Amino acid sequence: MADLKIRVFKGGAAQPETTVTIPGGVLKVASKLIPKVAADALREKGVDLDEIVRLSSNPEVKGTLVEVQDHGKNEKVVISLE
Repeated sequence: MADLKIRVFKGGAAQPETTVTIPGGVLKVASKLIPKVAADALREKGVDLDEIVRLSSNPEVKGTLVEVQDHGKNEKVVISLE
């Protein structure tokens, strides 16, 4: 299983301010531990956690899955499988 990486970029920076890595081996369990309010916020941005977990088990799926830009906050979030 691929690792899930979530990177948060602020102010147009080239380097992420925050990086969260969830190892593929625990991704299915970890996805169930995410607070409902956070999962709902992701869903509002078009991110389906169940689909990400499913994709992580496919060895052919690698790279950026979702890139969300919040222009009001000058922030970008990139979700990828690596």
